[in-house]
Amino acid sequence: MSAEIGLYGARVRYGPLEALHGVDLAAPYPGVTVLLGRNGSGRTTALRALAGTVRPAEGGVRWRGRDVTRLPAHERAARGLRFVPDRQAVFGSLTVRENLELAAPEGEFAPAFDAYPELRALLPRRSATLSGGEQRMLAVAAALLARPRVLLLDEPAQGMSPAVSARTYELLSTLDATVVTAEQRLPPPLRTPSAHPVLVHELRRGAVVFSGEAAEWAERARTGRH
Repeated sequence: MSAEIGLYGARVRYGPLEALHGVDLAAPYPGVTVLLGRNGSGRTTALRALAGTVRPAEGGVRWRGRDVTRLPAHERAARGLRFVPDRQAVFGSLTVRENLELAAPEGEFAPAFDAYPELRALLPRRSATLSGGEQRMLAVAAALLARPRVLLLDEPAQGMSPAVSARTYELLSTLDATVVTAEQRLPPPLRTPSAHPVLVHELRRGAVVFSGEAAEWAERARTGRH
């Protein structure tokens, strides 16, 4: 297991407020890394720093051993990174089909339908008319069509039914990719052994307070050692 992408000594500031305080964390390839924390913990900021939508004031981002701190977000995307933010992750004025066509211009939607067969019936619908859970399905499906090397997701299952949410995390845990997801709680499907490693970096107030395997984190939580 080797680190694919990560932060080193990352400090991110929004005006006078510092959201990350010298954060170090790494995500393996292949595998799932969970950035865990409550609102305001810094988990979303860490994800955005990896994606390139915010730039650390100090420290930076390494991808496959190379410093990409100054590499713009669109160039990271061209190199195989996909970011699914928590909001505005789909083009609301376009139909479901048109959103998928942007990700797969050749029209090969099979991976999207394999993941979410519910999308077939929604193809002609304008994306803005979908429910929150349906929009999340579309956003994740579109990202999958790009066959990313690194997939960053901010609460990907928000608004999904429990069954679809479980299916989503089971899928993410088997991808041949580096998956980094920001969550308020550790999703149950990621607490059990899977084909690829599942790591947890827990953040509180902009600092990492735990780094280790998901099973270790779950055991610590069960015994009250957090």
